[in-house]
Amino acid sequence: MPDFSTFKWLGFSGQGQVLRSSENPMLQYIVSMLILTGARKREVLDARWQDFDFERRTWRIHTTKSGKPRFVPMSDGLINLLESVPRYDCEWVFPNPKTLKPFVSFFTSWNTARRLAGLEDVRIHDLRHSYASFLVNAGRSLYEVQRLLGHTQIKTTQRYAHLSHDTLLDATNSVNTALGGMFMPMVPTVSASPVQLV
Repeated sequence: MPDFSTFKWLGFSGQGQVLRSSENPMLQYIVSMLILTGARKREVLDARWQDFDFERRTWRIHTTKSGKPRFVPMSDGLINLLESVPRYDCEWVFPNPKTLKPFVSFFTSWNTARRLAGLEDVRIHDLRHSYASFLVNAGRSLYEVQRLLGHTQIKTTQRYAHLSHDTLLDATNSVNTALGGMFMPMVPTVSASPVQLV
């Protein structure tokens, strides 16, 4: 589950500099892809250019946890990110520049980045949890979150539904706004009692 430290990473003003200064030139793109899509680490690392249909704005993920391919809609932010990713002479979107193959792991570069940011407790998978929480807090339905994360069971998605108090308050206030105070009780006006002069 996401905790406050995860959101501190996403709100950390120096994160771009920390990621760009990494010895791993692909780290900033990998982390951004994880944040913008909520995809699993392996899904991102194994992404190929041919999997992205820019015209239909869909990303086809071949190997998923369920063993079935799934399609992820490409947001404006994701398209902008992909257009900025350096191209190597290979099929992979985020290859290891030394091997031109997908990274087996990028833990060392990620661990260095989060230590430099003073956020050692933030895990890569927390970015997926945060993506789901942002969706729910933006008012998206659990069904939408389920589809975007590729969950086969809605009960899996329900554990990501960390609604903030402000979101719930706004939701319940929307009923009152829609009804225009129609069901507010009438408060009787109290007439002033006559003043007795002595």
